[in-house]
Amino acid sequence: MKDLFNLEGKTAVVTGGSRGIGGMIARGFVENGVKTYITSRKEEELRATEAELNELGTCIGIPSDLSTQQGVEAFAAAIAEREATLDILINNAGASWGASIDEFPEKGWDKIMDLNVKSLFFLTQMLLPQLRAAATPEDPSRVVNIGSINGLTYSALQNYSYTASKAAVHHMSRQMAADLARDNVNVNIIAPGFFPSKMTAHMLEHEAEMVKHIPRGRLGSPEDAAGAAIFLCSRASAWVTGNTLVVDGGQVATA
Repeated sequence: MKDLFNLEGKTAVVTGGSRGIGGMIARGFVENGVKTYITSRKEEELRATEAELNELGTCIGIPSDLSTQQGVEAFAAAIAEREATLDILINNAGASWGASIDEFPEKGWDKIMDLNVKSLFFLTQMLLPQLRAAATPEDPSRVVNIGSINGLTYSALQNYSYTASKAAVHHMSRQMAADLARDNVNVNIIAPGFFPSKMTAHMLEHEAEMVKHIPRGRLGSPEDAAGAAIFLCSRASAWVTGNTLVVDGGQVATA
């Protein structure tokens, strides 16, 4: 059982993989021998992460805009041109929007729901041929959708479309897991708490106050994000599908 967490030789796609939680997961994969494709909209940032991770293993950056159906189709086609099989898909790309309930705009609803829910679903759909081709009963292919503790408990941030989108991701993932289980494709969810990232940068000036509400007394680290993903993509979790892994230092447990 010493190789339960071994990912050596696998191929993965990490959307939003140039920074934040996606970047943390991508680095963990590359350091553990996974050929890792990353994508983001900002090419300069993408190329910088690609170069950094290529010093540790194999990382290929493909610029894309997953906020549109055309962008999803183009990215899926780019992966299909390069890989006949795909072991791991990490659907991490996402965005947030904050505004009061009286002022929340329609564009702040549509943009977030399109990227966080619609694009996630259709990218998974388009990459199913590669995921099914890599899957075996003993070693399923893996889809890991990044949700949020904001999709599980009340958020004081007034990010209405974000919380709705992440709750949708959690429930949609469970249905996908049930439907794809007999294809040997496991679908699970990671619901992160507070990790340092561009999305949470505006809150980090209040870090000392934030950690008072986290039982473990700190924010998430790169090892925390990567460790959760490695577990859900390794032999250790071959019989785990349709589950939400909360990685938050105990915050939801005390909500």
